[in-house]
Amino acid sequence: MERLTVPGTLDSLEPIGKFVLAAAQEAGLDRKAAYRLRLAVDELATNTIIHGYQEVGLDGDVDLWMDLDDTCLTIGMEDKGMPYDPTKTPSPDDMDEPLEDRRIGGLGIYLAKMGVDDLRYERVGNRNRSIFQVNRPVAISSGNQ
Repeated sequence: MERLTVPGTLDSLEPIGKFVLAAAQEAGLDRKAAYRLRLAVDELATNTIIHGYQEVGLDGDVDLWMDLDDTCLTIGMEDKGMPYDPTKTPSPDDMDEPLEDRRIGGLGIYLAKMGVDDLRYERVGNRNRSIFQVNRPVAISSGNQ
C-alpha cells in the first residue's frame, strides 16, 4: 500500500494531485476517470485544509494511502481537522438556475461525489477518513490486457 503524508497547507495540493494521478495510472484508469478522481480528492483536500485546519486555527497533516485490487482503486485520505462528513452534504438544488442565481458552496462536494464510484466517510478517533473508490476497467481487472 502506497502512502503520502503532507502538511495541511494549500501548497500540498500539487503533491496530492500527483499521488492521485500516479495511482490512477497504475490502476489503468482512462484520462476522464483519472481527472474525476483527482478532482474529487482535490476538492476534499482543499476543504480539509481551508475549513478543517486554517479557518479554525489548527495545524496538521493530510495522510493519503492507495490500495489497488483486481476490481477497484481505493484512495484514502485522513486528517485531524474539524469533524466533517462530506457524504452528508446535500446536492445543490439550484443546478438548473443561472450561475449568478445559484448559492455559493456545495458544488465541489457534489462534483467529488459524482466523480467516483463510491465515497465513504468515517470518524476514527480524532481523525476524519474519506475513502474514494473507482472501479477499474474490465479488461485490466480481469487480467486480459
